[in-house]
Amino acid sequence: MENHGRGFDSRPEGAGDVPPDRRPPGPLPYEGVWRFTAPAIDASVPQARHAVRDLLFRQQVPVSDDLVHGLLLIVSELVTNAVRHAALLSPMLAVEVAVGAEWVRVSVEDNHPYRPTALEADHGQTGGRGLLLVREVARESGGVCDVEHTTSGGKVIWAALPLTPSIV
Repeated sequence: MENHGRGFDSRPEGAGDVPPDRRPPGPLPYEGVWRFTAPAIDASVPQARHAVRDLLFRQQVPVSDDLVHGLLLIVSELVTNAVRHAALLSPMLAVEVAVGAEWVRVSVEDNHPYRPTALEADHGQTGGRGLLLVREVARESGGVCDVEHTTSGGKVIWAALPLTPSIV
């Protein structure tokens, strides 16, 4: 997946700007981009969730418990969507975690060309509201989410949440 300008020194579009004089020089120890791939099967959902949780802990990203729970819910929903709706055309998926000084972005990429839309809540249905849930979690956290097409014809669904240090 291409970086799309979201490296160490940039923030996801719509994530807000910080004056340069308030930004520490150079990347912080926890800043970076990590990516892993997994087969588009049910077992990948908890594996992706655990991998993201372990990465945040290992890199000592200053995240609140609420932010971690929101990020893990987003990862679960996005990987589940890729497994359920894209596996036929995309037997592998990629999960990426990008951490900046003031935000964390999680994304799931697959090679299926269909661009999903958030469905409205239908109390008669037991599924189909994953993207709506992702958007709501992002919104409540002050973050943003979007779907982008890849150069290979697939898509990347991502959510970026503001990084608020946990209070100890």
